[in-house]
Amino acid sequence: MGDMDFGAGHPMAPVRLGLTIGLSRELGLLDHPDVEVVGAAPAGDDLLATVHTREYIAAVRAASADGTVDGAYGLGTSDVPVFPGMHEAAARVVAASTDAVLAIWFGEVDHAVNISGGLHHAMPDRASGSCVYNDPAVAIRCLIDAGAERVAYIDLDAHHGDGVERVFWDDPRVLTVSVHQSPDTLFPGTGRAQDTGGPQARGTKVNLALPAGTADAAWLRGVYAVVDPAVRAFGPEFVISQHGCDVHAADPEADLAVSVGAQRAAMDLVHSLAHEVADGRWLALGGGGYAIVDVVPRAWSQLISVVTHRPIPPGTPVPEGWRDLLREHFGRPGPASMSDGATPVFRPWSDGFDRSDPVDAAVIATRTATFPALGILSILE
Repeated sequence: MGDMDFGAGHPMAPVRLGLTIGLSRELGLLDHPDVEVVGAAPAGDDLLATVHTREYIAAVRAASADGTVDGAYGLGTSDVPVFPGMHEAAARVVAASTDAVLAIWFGEVDHAVNISGGLHHAMPDRASGSCVYNDPAVAIRCLIDAGAERVAYIDLDAHHGDGVERVFWDDPRVLTVSVHQSPDTLFPGTGRAQDTGGPQARGTKVNLALPAGTADAAWLRGVYAVVDPAVRAFGPEFVISQHGCDVHAADPEADLAVSVGAQRAAMDLVHSLAHEVADGRWLALGGGGYAIVDVVPRAWSQLISVVTHRPIPPGTPVPEGWRDLLREHFGRPGPASMSDGATPVFRPWSDGFDRSDPVDAAVIATRTATFPALGILSILE
């Protein structure tokens, strides 16, 4: 998966994947007999074409082969520089996600995680936001083609999950719930509360846009007040979640202030929802995350621990073997703990709200715009 490499200086450095897997191995998460680590061959063009246009796939292939770029397809930009083998690398990420959802759907495994996935900005006809092919969207299409009638996609990245929403904008079979930094202050500039889906799918596209600076208690309050009731009301057969850890206070590409502990609490919520409403069918994906030493490996190792039913206590020390690796390659040991301090607490929505509070106001706007269509009639429900 490390072949998805946009080059030196690009924020989406593939080393973050290797560091995550290295930390997870040091923590013993991958050593259990019921945990299988598998590879993936690149997805074929027919599979990619369930979401992407044939013309765009051909453009990616050309750019991948000889560096040919066409501005109409979003390739060759500072966000998506081209590199040899780009098509194969991006198609491999798609196959990892589609192989995973089908293995879950057909009962071969309970849960799965693809930390290289979650490339949610890619559009059917162009690259965007460091995303070439949209693996969550192709995975959802795979599920629908396999017989799923209701799929919930939960996006907890700092950036709006615009590509997935666009693909299923008018499809009532797909609930998308995106909790992200306000489009007024962050790329891609979309994902407002009033964006609720096409004529056939009103209320199934749920967007909670939070102000810059939103920290643990307010972020978790918003996640629980929107994600939990929306997913329960929709009643999916399958849950796919994207856990971009660029919501962290230390991330250089966004302006939220969410700790690893709060992200872990949201992972636990998604896990519980998958068991309670979707018979445990859950695929977890990575996504954004650009504090590649201090945040990404810890956050996604926590995700792997939740997916594999072996949760890591928040105060667990980071293994010294892994910190030695950081000293060798980065000249510093990195964080000493798997958490950032105290376990986050928040006030539940059912305790009441304050319309003058910017986070509460955002939650009210989202719930008012979408919840009636989902059958939730009370603002406090």
